[in-house]
Amino acid sequence: MGKVVLVTGAARQLGGRFVRRIQRDPEVERVIAVDAVPPAHELGDAEFIQTDIRKPAIARVLAETAADTVVHLDVTGTALGGGSRATVKETNVIGTMQLLGACQKSPAVQRLVVKSSTNVYGSAPRDPAVFTETTPAKSLPSGGFAKDTVEVEGYVRGFARRRPDVAVCVLRFANILGPAADTPLASYFALPVLPTVFGYDPRLQFVHEDDVVDVLRLAAHEPRRGTLNSGTFNIAGDGVLLLSQCSRRLGRPTVPLLLPAVTWAGSLVRTLGMTDFSPEQFRLLTHGRVVDTVQMRETLGFTPRYTTAEAFADFARGQGAGLLPPETVAGAVDRIAATLPGGGRAPRARPGPHERP
Repeated sequence: MGKVVLVTGAARQLGGRFVRRIQRDPEVERVIAVDAVPPAHELGDAEFIQTDIRKPAIARVLAETAADTVVHLDVTGTALGGGSRATVKETNVIGTMQLLGACQKSPAVQRLVVKSSTNVYGSAPRDPAVFTETTPAKSLPSGGFAKDTVEVEGYVRGFARRRPDVAVCVLRFANILGPAADTPLASYFALPVLPTVFGYDPRLQFVHEDDVVDVLRLAAHEPRRGTLNSGTFNIAGDGVLLLSQCSRRLGRPTVPLLLPAVTWAGSLVRTLGMTDFSPEQFRLLTHGRVVDTVQMRETLGFTPRYTTAEAFADFARGQGAGLLPPETVAGAVDRIAATLPGGGRAPRARPGPHERP
């Protein structure tokens, strides 16, 4: 008998891609795709079960399918369809609680993989140059998707204590980008003009959606010799990009705003429904965030195919031309920067021990 894999969040693009990929593995006999709404994309030979993980019915699904591997992808920062922020939070937090409760009761479950985010570290002015998996956050996220991920990981740790026989793998993804990425930061970069925080040029990391699917597949299987597919791992591409570099490569002009104006602009953009500008996202666009990925390579045994710059380049190709050619934006930014005190350069954080110069 092969593996029986249950995947939540199958109606989303990332969930659908993973479902189609994992069912091609020879060790997998059956794939159960779960979501509250029918997917708009194909799921191959997977069995789709329409159920809301916020409801107790998910326990019945686990019991009837006898799934031995659960891949929880229904932890997200964006609503599906016309869903509200409240619906997203309920799915992230209440849905995870219900799913973990069902896993705890199922003797068949042997492996649990949870999609998390580097948002759990928050973004603060006194943050370390590089976060490791054991680095405590200087300032815990106060709301939005970032707070959801902190709560989700807390429930997962509790489950791991109650079911020590289950291999639990938590993957903290950096900002996911790619041609089909559906994330708050992808929505931000899709704006025709990018509001930024005056005086700050944060360092950002990205992970390509192809690498996300690959590492999820790796974590869902038994570990290879010399690796360990349980624990918590930062997942990100090599290197970093400054926000100013991102705007240049997109060909999109920036509008530097003082913090009070940034908050107002965020409220306006959110009202227009263009993207979710939560306070936590503004902190990221102010202070940035970089994580260490040594454990990803040495313990999990995974090496991304895309660097941070390559992931962003693939995303940018799918966005089409910006308002201005990248060369024009770069020249204008350089001229403005030259007129600012200190050449317009924000103070550079020291590179981390495993960060490329």
